[in-house]
Amino acid sequence: MLIKETHVDVPVTVNGTEQSMRIFVFHPTIPGYPKAKFPGVCVFSEIYQVTGPVARFARQIAGQGYIVAAPSSYHDFTGPEPLAYDAADTDKGNAYKAQKTLESYDADVTSTVDYLLSLPTCTGLVGSTGMCLGGHLALRATFDSRITACVAYFATDIHSRSLGPHEAANSSPEPPAGSAHTLDHLEKLQHAEVAMIFGIKDTHVPDAGRDLIRSKLREAKACFSFYEFAHAQHAFIRDELSKGRYDPAITKVCFEVLLELFTRTLKTDLGPRDGAVTAPEHVC
Repeated sequence: MLIKETHVDVPVTVNGTEQSMRIFVFHPTIPGYPKAKFPGVCVFSEIYQVTGPVARFARQIAGQGYIVAAPSSYHDFTGPEPLAYDAADTDKGNAYKAQKTLESYDADVTSTVDYLLSLPTCTGLVGSTGMCLGGHLALRATFDSRITACVAYFATDIHSRSLGPHEAANSSPEPPAGSAHTLDHLEKLQHAEVAMIFGIKDTHVPDAGRDLIRSKLREAKACFSFYEFAHAQHAFIRDELSKGRYDPAITKVCFEVLLELFTRTLKTDLGPRDGAVTAPEHVC
């Protein structure tokens, strides 16, 4: 499927202040069918904003028949240009990640979904995906009831409650008083289906962190799948400057996971969810 690439600057309110956020748009086109409609997908980037690897990921999704909107998350601090995959900009991206408030992250989601739903070519069904920081944002974005499917790649800072301003990492099974962190509000996923993807060798989300996320999803009675790949490290889908971690074979498998979930939930008109799913029969 052919793709048209554009960008749009949309207003977003950040902690009471009006700002502008750039959304990079990857829109599928079918010659001869100018009024064709497609589901939308929000693609959230890693700490470097919308880099070459993120844009290529977005194009792959758009080429399967989805309108992809990739917001520039750090509009609070800098322009929409991607950060470099070097030490200086890695430090900068990590600093921005911790300084940006959860309210600002949530406002970005609202503006991105609003934009997709404003398009006459959008069916009204929206999913989310992303990697690293973007994996976390994709999951958190699904708290918005307009997003009904999510595929989160090696989502950081969920298990440690370390997205946004915080005093220290906290991986306790018990939520802190008044917590707004993603881990402590997974009950907000009841309307959606989620796929979480991790590498077992991911040093950013260790075994105990992944176990905590999985147990909290079960506790919240979320509808989810949880994939762990034995030899995958962090950033294993990044096909550029991945520091030797890019694994194209596992990346291909994971993209099939994404396509299966999005095709079933976003391209199929399932009607309203009633929750009346019978338990499977125990047979051999």
